[in-house]
Amino acid sequence: MTLFYAPDIAQTPFLNEEESLHCAKVLRLKAGDVAHVIDGVGGLYQVEIVAPHAKHTEVRILSVQHDFEKRPFRIHLAVAPTKNSDRFEWFIEKATEIGVDTITPLLCRYSERKLIKPERIEKILISASKQSLKAFVPKLNPMTPYTEFMNSVTEPHRFIAHCYEAEKTHLLHSCPPHSDVLVLVGPEGDFSLDEVRLALDNQFKAVTLGSSRLRTETAGVVACHLVTVVNSL
Repeated sequence: MTLFYAPDIAQTPFLNEEESLHCAKVLRLKAGDVAHVIDGVGGLYQVEIVAPHAKHTEVRILSVQHDFEKRPFRIHLAVAPTKNSDRFEWFIEKATEIGVDTITPLLCRYSERKLIKPERIEKILISASKQSLKAFVPKLNPMTPYTEFMNSVTEPHRFIAHCYEAEKTHLLHSCPPHSDVLVLVGPEGDFSLDEVRLALDNQFKAVTLGSSRLRTETAGVVACHLVTVVNSL
């Protein structure tokens, strides 16, 4: 099943230029063909192609499934973007495929990248959602300073993955199923000790993701996968 993305499909039965080009020129769909469209907030629409066009393909909605494959838990990953933007974009893609709900780029004391390109990341989020047949596109928050982020946390289950010698439990054994979860992953230089203390003061639990020392982007993917595994057991 090939998915198209149209956030306003319920009100405006057209595909945008990028999706129309893929529909009409790449896949060569014709009038009368049936396709599927996601709106990014859980709606999966079965549509009929009415008028294929490289810039504005018109469709007709045949049926809709709301909250398509909605899960009884949410995953929020707050991750410091890597110095190499390609690595952070790889993390964005893979976490989306696995099933992240919200991503917050964190600005930490040892962060080497202090700016991101939200428009480019949004495109990756949409593409990865379509690739993995998801009707929900993850929410991307703006780059947020660490201290400011601490004042906005609402998730009941909060974890920080750091590399310091300290008492830690494995995320797999700490994360309860069917609950909203937030996991913090630091920059290449790790969180500062003050940042770790601030997290612990804000009811975060220190966790390990395994015995290997992981790159930031790998840690983010592993954390996302572990929470998903907990909810599949």
